[in-house]
Amino acid sequence: MGCAGLRPYRLDEPIYEVGFHLRPAYWGRGLAEEAGRAAAAFAFETLGAKALFAGHHPANQASRHVLNKLGFRFTHEELYLPTGLLHPSYLLRRGEMVE
Repeated sequence: MGCAGLRPYRLDEPIYEVGFHLRPAYWGRGLAEEAGRAAAAFAFETLGAKALFAGHHPANQASRHVLNKLGFRFTHEELYLPTGLLHPSYLLRRGEMVE
């Protein structure tokens, strides 16, 4: 179906990056939101994260929609070297996740 997970982003604060990737056959079923919620809960409750960072390809409006549903707030555009593009970037602070 796909995958979701966390990786270090700014551990001195501590902020982790969350990501979710689904195969096209599973798009539109709410799985990205479910995976994002599970990863965020683990980051905040188990790892003690202060915030989560996430970004998406500029053309991927579905990912933007999922991040907004979770409560992430746009903060800046960040160069993502694998695409060579500025990717919209977001933060979700502890206690701000939308239920």
